Amino acid sequence: MSTYFGTGATALNRLVGVLRAAVTLVRVGVVRPMGPGRLLRVLDAYLRWDLTLAFGFATGAARHPDRPAIIDDAGTLTYADVDERTTRLAHGLHDLGVRAGSKVAVLCRNHRGFLETVTACVKLGAHSVLLNTGLSAGQIATVLREQDVTVVVADTEFRGLLANAPRKVRRVMAWVDGVTKSKTLEELITRSPATPLPARPPRGRMIVLTSGTTGAPKGARRPEPPGLTPAAALLSRIPLKAGDRFSVPAPLFHTWGLAAVQIALVLGATLVLRRKFDPALTAADARDHRCDALFVVPVMLQRILDLRERLPDLRVIASSGSALPPAVARRCLRDFGPVLYNLYGSTEVSWVSIARPDELARHPDTAGRPPFGTRLEILDDDGRAVPVGVTGRIFVANEMLFDGYTDGAGKEVRNGLMSTGDVGYRDDAGLLFVAGRDDEMIVSGGENVYPREVEDLLSGLAGVREVAVVGVPDERFGQRLAAYVVCEEPGALDEDAVREHVRVNLAKFSVPREVVFLDTLPRNETGKVLKRELG
Repeated sequence: MSTYFGTGATALNRLVGVLRAAVTLVRVGVVRPMGPGRLLRVLDAYLRWDLTLAFGFATGAARHPDRPAIIDDAGTLTYADVDERTTRLAHGLHDLGVRAGSKVAVLCRNHRGFLETVTACVKLGAHSVLLNTGLSAGQIATVLREQDVTVVVADTEFRGLLANAPRKVRRVMAWVDGVTKSKTLEELITRSPATPLPARPPRGRMIVLTSGTTGAPKGARRPEPPGLTPAAALLSRIPLKAGDRFSVPAPLFHTWGLAAVQIALVLGATLVLRRKFDPALTAADARDHRCDALFVVPVMLQRILDLRERLPDLRVIASSGSALPPAVARRCLRDFGPVLYNLYGSTEVSWVSIARPDELARHPDTAGRPPFGTRLEILDDDGRAVPVGVTGRIFVANEMLFDGYTDGAGKEVRNGLMSTGDVGYRDDAGLLFVAGRDDEMIVSGGENVYPREVEDLLSGLAGVREVAVVGVPDERFGQRLAAYVVCEEPGALDEDAVREHVRVNLAKFSVPREVVFLDTLPRNETGKVLKRELG
């Protein structure tokens, strides 16, 4: 267990952690010699923007100004381009009334406009509210009102979702399809000066909306990295290198997409973005742009695997955002080789653990191990550590725990460790296994039953494309499980075949009372199954 930075860490442990981070950053090429002129520009960027997206782009402009920073549907922007354009945009937003402490909502797909907006907000000390593109007009209106948003930056395809927005909220269009009479991001950039902004504004926050799979989405205040040690922690388990090219179809409004951006800026990497995910286009981008890494959510990986095409020689496929089905992990390792890395975390706790290819090859259902600087405990309901192999509540501490929800609520904390809301156990080798959400566990005939175990089993059954399992009332047992199955081909399985597979492999109380076949499972924009819509 790592305890370098969590509550209770000794000064020696902290020093060891910092040294280990430094070694990692040297190994991947982040820390390297540079001339005095460039060094002074990097220091100036730090003094102005601290360790934020603005610092990342400004540092790239100083160290490798002509290197592509963003490649998207509109073309290529270098690091120098983005640094200058975001300064211009900051002036433009200031003219619209955005000040330090103001809130700017972003309703955009994956493209330059998203990143330029949140970076310009940093340069003003404004807060960015990242809106999920799958929200309804009513939900968006509620968020804009509750967050007291000054300006909303949106793609024109989402204009209809702003119909109920408060009238005082100014609208700026980012990606424009066709013609618009509204102000556009590009107009603000081209018509505003590139003169330097006042140094070191108050640090703004990025407010990420939780996925809302079990209720209404909530705003979570995400911290900026306090140093380079968080990036080094992830790089200690995922072999990314300075100057890599990242294809990032994972949504930027989600914590995983943001993590890809933050790591890319530390590494001076190139981000390859597409407004809409298409598995064939993602594969083509990986080939045409010679990408080294691919950041996906599991449902995206499954669709890429369904192409049955060989990807170019990616060094890393990094998956997160929802549970990775063991069957998908096996297919990925079989088809693409030992390149799959699965990060388990959440909006609130950032990361908990990372599973590497060798670990997934042995245990495709594992969540891996915590990187250095991360404390992990499995606790019972009384806060006591449970023995190896016993399921309990998962608690974690690292440098990137969120600062609470914007409504003032937070997550349970015990001894400096924050609850993930999940339950799981560790095996004798120290690998973590997640059994599911602690609020999804059901009691069937006096036995604790976790839907995740049945989902993992059924995902490997021949003919099953995807599956979700939920608890339902049962007159005899109190509760039983119901399985919602999407087959590879319609009619490939029947209810008896599904039940028999569970009966042979798991305890009798895990056998689903109901088996329902669907064409698709309801999912949100990040690929998580909306279980509240089942049953």
